[in-house]
Amino acid sequence: MKLKVDRSTLMRALAHVQNVVEKRNTIPILANVLIRAKDGALTLAATDMEIAAVEQVPAEVGRNGAATAPAATLYEIVRKLPEGATLELDHPGGDSPLALRSGRFATSLNCLPVEDFPAIQDGALPHSFGLKAGTLRDLIDRTKFAISTEETRYYLNGIYLHATESDGVPVLRAVATDGHRLARVEEPLPDGASGMPGVIVPRKTVFELRKLAEDVPGQDEIRIALSETRIRFELGTVTLTSKLIDGTFPDYERVIPRDNDKFLRIAKKDFAEAVDRVAAISSERSRPVKLAIAKEGLTLSAASPDQGRAEEEIERDRLEYDATPIEIGFQARYLRDITDTIGDTTRVEFSFHDHTAPTLIRAEGDASAVYVLMPMRV
Repeated sequence: MKLKVDRSTLMRALAHVQNVVEKRNTIPILANVLIRAKDGALTLAATDMEIAAVEQVPAEVGRNGAATAPAATLYEIVRKLPEGATLELDHPGGDSPLALRSGRFATSLNCLPVEDFPAIQDGALPHSFGLKAGTLRDLIDRTKFAISTEETRYYLNGIYLHATESDGVPVLRAVATDGHRLARVEEPLPDGASGMPGVIVPRKTVFELRKLAEDVPGQDEIRIALSETRIRFELGTVTLTSKLIDGTFPDYERVIPRDNDKFLRIAKKDFAEAVDRVAAISSERSRPVKLAIAKEGLTLSAASPDQGRAEEEIERDRLEYDATPIEIGFQARYLRDITDTIGDTTRVEFSFHDHTAPTLIRAEGDASAVYVLMPMRV
């Protein structure tokens, strides 16, 4: 293998694929990136056996061939080369190291056999549809915070993506929950998605997909193909393939309250900033922020045995609330995670039943996203 490639082109491609590499693994080849040169193109591939990223970029190929090299080391070398540099990669084959040259800089990297690199296969993916990059980013951004990190309930360690109906209208719905909070977001169902199975996209895949989608213009289409066990995303020159979580997502509709009859409407900015200020009194994640809500206004408070107490009042003319008074507590970080997904100029609507029942939260006038938050004892 012998080729020349622009430093910026190679660095961007390496940045896309090397994030997939598991930093701590017991299989040496999984720390390497597969480099393949053929017919004027350079293909890079990386995998951790659960998720794989492949990108093809233009290159000046002098000799077709392939090699593997340590992904993190190669990326660091390329990153530290000067802007505008041209790199030459040369691998004669066999057990020889990979030679890299750029200007007066030269290095050689030990390689592992190409034959040891796992074959990246996605099998038959019978369901295929497209989503605009901006739409996909929105679905992820409004749900990812609620993905569980508790490995014992592995079926919650991802986003549940499925086709369903909302008020008789077909929608593509994304749901995530960790048992304390739930996010449900939906978009109009794209063509080709109506027969898709419900799938759970793993947390790592979700976050890698979000990074890759950042580089795709919002109106460009991302192609999605899936089966019951695998999913593939095509984002321009990058293809991300992942196994799906083999489990059953819980019946989330059962935990979405239907009879909450106390409504608080308040500017998201006013509420979020007040939560931040009173929560600063305690660094303990388990301590709640208490909301005392009445027609006369809202009082937020937090207390810490070590630090003291903080309180802030929001007057009646800055909110709407016409129900009986209620006192309820929430973990501050969970409140912030939800309000952070709601635009700064939007009012947020809370609906309560009592101080022990799940609370429903949404941006006022936006039916596409619903959040459920379990209260804490105060």
